[in-house]
Amino acid sequence: MAKRKIAVIGIGKISQDQHLPVIDKSKDFELAACVSTRGIGHGDVPVFKTAAELYRAMPEVNLVAVCTPPSVRHAIVREALDYGKDVLMEKPPTPTISELDDLRAYARKKNLVLFQTWHSRYNAAVDKAKSILKKQGVASVRIDWRESVRKWHPGQDWVWEAGGFGVCDPGINALSIFTKIMPFPVFVKSAVLKFPANRQSPVDAEIVFKSAEPHQPEMSAGFNWLEESGEIWTITIQTLEGNELKLEKGGTILKVNGKTKVEQPSEEYERIYEHFAELLKKGKSEVEDAPLRLTADAFLLASRYNVDEFHW
Repeated sequence: MAKRKIAVIGIGKISQDQHLPVIDKSKDFELAACVSTRGIGHGDVPVFKTAAELYRAMPEVNLVAVCTPPSVRHAIVREALDYGKDVLMEKPPTPTISELDDLRAYARKKNLVLFQTWHSRYNAAVDKAKSILKKQGVASVRIDWRESVRKWHPGQDWVWEAGGFGVCDPGINALSIFTKIMPFPVFVKSAVLKFPANRQSPVDAEIVFKSAEPHQPEMSAGFNWLEESGEIWTITIQTLEGNELKLEKGGTILKVNGKTKVEQPSEEYERIYEHFAELLKKGKSEVEDAPLRLTADAFLLASRYNVDEFHW
C-alpha cells in the first residue's frame, strides 16, 4: 500500500525531535510539506508560510499533523477540517475544553478523523501498570514530574503566556498516564500553583486528587520546571494488595516492589503514528480529554503564589 502524504504544521522543537524523524521512517506516512511561519523546513519538501497556501498548492495532501502552540490550535484545526483534511494534534490540545469540544463535534460533522495524541500513554509499561491496578486496586498515588524548561523549551516565551500551560505542559503528560491507568475516575481536590512574578503561567504545581472510592486513596502530584539534575518523571502507586508499582522515565519502565518488570526504549511517537494509521483505516476519531480536564480543574481550584522572576 502506498504511503499516505502528510504535512506538518508548526516546525518547532517537538516536530524536529519527534514528528519529522518518525514520519521519515514510517511505513504508513510520507512527509509531503511543512508549514512554518519562520520558513523552517525538513529535507527537500516544500515549505509554506501558512496552511492555506499549502492547501491551495497541494490539494492532494489529505493529512496534517498540527504541532503549533495550543493557543492557536483551534483555528488551525478548524481550517484543516474545512479543507477536508484528517488531523493529528500534538498535546496539549487546546487552551480550553470548550475549544476541544468544538473540534471534536466539527470533525464529526465533517466526517473526518481527528486524533488527539497523548504520547506518554504509548508505552508497554503503562499498559502493564493499568492491568495490575485493575486487579489489585489503588491505595495511594504520588506523581513527581520535574524537568528543565531551559532544556525542553529553550527561549520559547509562549509557554509562559496565559494559555501556555507553564509547568503543566509537561505535567499533562503525567496526567495522561494517570488517567489511563486509574481503575476509577479521579478529580482535583486542591492545588497550589506558583507563578514567576514576571510570567503568566506556573513554574511549579502541587495538586491533590480525590475519588468517589469508599477507601479514599491518597493521590497527589508535584510538577516543577527548574530541575537541572536531570528529568524526574515518576509515578509511584501502592496497591490495595500491598505492592508498590513505580513507573519511571516517563512511563517507559515499570518496577514492581523494586524489580523491573517492563523496560523498553521509548517509541511513543512511532506508536502514535501507527495508531493514527489504524484510525484512518477505520475512519474513526479519537479525542480523549481527561488529562486536559484535570489540568483545567487544577487552574480553577488553585491557590496562586508569586515566586522569583524567571529569565532565560
